[in-house]
Amino acid sequence: MPRSNRPRGRSRDDDDALDLSRVLVGRLRVENKRDGLWNVQPLAATSALKPYLCPGCSLTIEPGTAHTVAWRADGLMGEADDLAGRRHWHTHCWSIRR
Repeated sequence: MPRSNRPRGRSRDDDDALDLSRVLVGRLRVENKRDGLWNVQPLAATSALKPYLCPGCSLTIEPGTAHTVAWRADGLMGEADDLAGRRHWHTHCWSIRR
C-alpha cells in the first residue's frame, strides 16, 4: 500500500483556520523604544479602511495606505488598557521615533 503524505490528526479545516489566524495577526513584533516596550504590527493597504491621525507628524493616514499600528507592551494598567491605547502611525514616522 502506498504511503500517505497527509498529516494525521488534523483536518483541512484546521489548516485553513490556522492560515487565517496568521493573516489576521500579521507580523506582530515587540520593539524596544526609549520609553519602553511596544507591540508593533504592520497594516496592509487592503486592510486600512478608515482615515487615522498619525501621532508622529499629525497628518492623516488616508484609507488604503499601508501603515503601522503600535501599542504598549509593558503598560502598568493591563493588556486591555494597552490595546485600547493603540495608535496608527505612518511607517516612516514610527521608524524614526526614538
